[in-house]
Amino acid sequence: MAEHLRAADLILHAGDVCIPDVLDELCVYAPVLAVRGNNDGPEIAAWGAPDQLITDIDGLSVGMIHDSGASKGRMSRMRRLFPTCELVVFGHSHIPMDIASEGLQLFNPGSPTDRRRQPHGTLGLLDIRRGRLVAARIVAVT
Repeated sequence: MAEHLRAADLILHAGDVCIPDVLDELCVYAPVLAVRGNNDGPEIAAWGAPDQLITDIDGLSVGMIHDSGASKGRMSRMRRLFPTCELVVFGHSHIPMDIASEGLQLFNPGSPTDRRRQPHGTLGLLDIRRGRLVAARIVAVT
C-alpha cells in the first residue's frame, strides 16, 4: 500500500501508458500513481507501475487496475478484488464511466488520446477530501 497521499496535485493513470516518458512528463505537474495496462511493457513496470494497487488518498481507500473485465458482473468483481476500497479507478475500454453501488464507486476516465468510438477524448477529475469522494467528473478534452 502506498503512503497516505493528499488528493491535491495527484495524477492517477489507469494504464496503457506505452512509454515511460509519458509518466515522467506527467510527474512535472504532480506526483503520479499508475498501473500497467495490456499495452505496457516491462519498462512501465520498471518505472513503478504495478498491475494493480491500493492506496489511501486523503483518507479514501482507492484501488486501481487497468482491465476491470466484462461489464456484466463488474461491480461485484471489483468489490471482491478490492474489498477495502471505496473507489476503483480503471481504464482499458476507453469508455468513460462513473457508477456507484453499495459503497463502491467505479470510475473510468476514458482516454484523452484514443477515443475509439467515443465522441470525445476525455479525462477524469476526482475531488477527494477528508476521506470522501466529493465529486467525480468526466471532462471532454478533444
